[in-house]
Amino acid sequence: MPKTNYVAQADHGCAWITGASSGIGRELALDLARSGWKVIVTARSEQDLAELENQSRALAGSIHALPGDVTKTDLMAEHVKKIQQDFGGLSLLVANAGIYLPQDGLDADADAFRKSFDVNLMGTVNVLLPAITAMKVAGKGQIAVVSSVAGYGGLPTSAAYGATKAGLINLVESLKFDLDLAGIRIQIISPGFVDTPATKSNPFPMPYLMSPEEAVEEIRKGLSHPARFEIAFPRKFVRQLKLLRWLPYSAYFALVARSTGWNKKKAG
Repeated sequence: MPKTNYVAQADHGCAWITGASSGIGRELALDLARSGWKVIVTARSEQDLAELENQSRALAGSIHALPGDVTKTDLMAEHVKKIQQDFGGLSLLVANAGIYLPQDGLDADADAFRKSFDVNLMGTVNVLLPAITAMKVAGKGQIAVVSSVAGYGGLPTSAAYGATKAGLINLVESLKFDLDLAGIRIQIISPGFVDTPATKSNPFPMPYLMSPEEAVEEIRKGLSHPARFEIAFPRKFVRQLKLLRWLPYSAYFALVARSTGWNKKKAG
């Protein structure tokens, strides 16, 4: 079947990053702007986005804020229209917006699950669909969706978060078949533990913890590689988690419980 190896460049159009107010999204926006990109940033915090705009003034490229909540379907469609009309067209989309709401399986919150699904899954869909429409007209484009290694298998506290990240992996795999036909390249980004506000509440050890800057370096390498579908890091941790899925469930649950300390946790 046809496939695309398209790699978006700064002179092809602009980059749009959602969830850009902190963590990976923020650092990626700055990194792209240093490389000469015109970067559109979206998040709910107008103040954080304004600070990003100010930081970009001394860089080779520029950052422009389009604040908003990715759960607002019509607003995301309007953002894409504005990008097409006012910023030279959309060449690269990094759908990064997401939330992590830890859940205790013995005291879970249905609203937390609903909010996680709305932001992480439907929020991504709200961004993807108008972007795909715009790129289909252009005949090319590059899309990267930020998932997580938590999507590989169940982990403590991740019943809501992990379910959405597994869903994003399946979503991107499924879309790839049709997007290849239109010259639109789609990739999945699966980071391990990154030192962001979302991970600071984790009540278990986080192996191979990376800084946002280290994560962005891996993402940039993956985005520029013409043949890579999955951008997953750190590699040693990714290999370990993928190998875990080959084990029988009895071994999988025992290893995860021991490595996270859940084998010593008491029912509360």
